Amino acid sequence: MAFKITDLPNSKLLKAGDKAPDFSVADQDGKMVSLKDYKGKKVILYFYPKDDTEACTAEACNLRDNRPLIMKKNYEVIGVSADTVKSHKKFAEKYKLPFKILADTEKDIITKYGVWGEKMLFGRKYMGIHRVTFLIDERGVIEEVITDVKTKNHTEQIFS
Repeated sequence: MAFKITDLPNSKLLKAGDKAPDFSVADQDGKMVSLKDYKGKKVILYFYPKDDTEACTAEACNLRDNRPLIMKKNYEVIGVSADTVKSHKKFAEKYKLPFKILADTEKDIITKYGVWGEKMLFGRKYMGIHRVTFLIDERGVIEEVITDVKTKNHTEQIFS
């Protein structure tokens, strides 16, 4: 059985009502991106474990395919994983992802948002990135935290 991030001891997962921590890290094009760049905009900040894996691809493509609805609701999408700029570039180009993917190789954002922790796969415990999505309002405050992400229907989950 896999752990849910809410089951982790000492989890520092941010919650609704918390101020979203700022960050500055390179995207898939090597351009620096900060949360403060999105002041006055709503943001879907989603964390995922690894580029070009089945579940992570399903999630990214669901957000891509539902971009018109996301834009209609006035949200910007930002993905975050610990993969490199080069890996993100390849992933974004392969799947024609129209949003920023941040290369948090130092796990700065991942740590600030509390999504790094113990996981279990096939009975083996290891440390990794938990799949979590934060909805952030125009003032930079977290509106909602989704910890049980449905990768193939994530947009619907966000707006339900």
